[in-house]
Amino acid sequence: MQTPSYQLRNRWLDAALPLVCQSGWTSATLAGAARAAGLSEGEQALAAPGGVNDLLDHYFLRAADRMATALAEQDLSQQRTHEKVATALFAWLGQMEADRDAVAMAAHRGLMPWAAGRAVRCTWSISDRIWTAAGDTATDYNRQTKRGLLCAVIPPIILYWIGAPEEDALKAYIAQRLKQAMRVGQAGGQILGPLLGALDRMRGR
Repeated sequence: MQTPSYQLRNRWLDAALPLVCQSGWTSATLAGAARAAGLSEGEQALAAPGGVNDLLDHYFLRAADRMATALAEQDLSQQRTHEKVATALFAWLGQMEADRDAVAMAAHRGLMPWAAGRAVRCTWSISDRIWTAAGDTATDYNRQTKRGLLCAVIPPIILYWIGAPEEDALKAYIAQRLKQAMRVGQAGGQILGPLLGALDRMRGR
């Protein structure tokens, strides 16, 4: 069930996206979008007290939520785990297809979810949604390792996607990046696990 603040963020974000494609992710753009959506100052404060960063994070996380809903209706039982993760990543990118220019503008401004201190919270949440959609139920250090390694490959994958590659090329690139991450995980899982566990605890602060 969507909370009132979630619904307000949706209204604000939906009003903002067409404007963002023209003028970028700026405070002025969001102010215009808030007026278009009929949001009061109080509603804006409830929806996204952090302004641009909060709405941008919501954009990526909403796409991940929609991806998870879509995949829940598909039969992925014949796919291996890494194939399910690749399918979930591809589906997440698909949810943002109509907003590629807006995502590109965020990248150019350094506002992607892995920028600065927001990296731990937003990118980890995206990674967690992708692994959960792929059916992962791990609860030990493997959980943190898997999500941490996926966090590392999300930035290059989305930057590659911004260039509008052909579908087959994108799928091949995702597979390549995931294969590299798996090799790292196999080589250093015992070391990375405790460190990523600490990172997982930090993201909730």
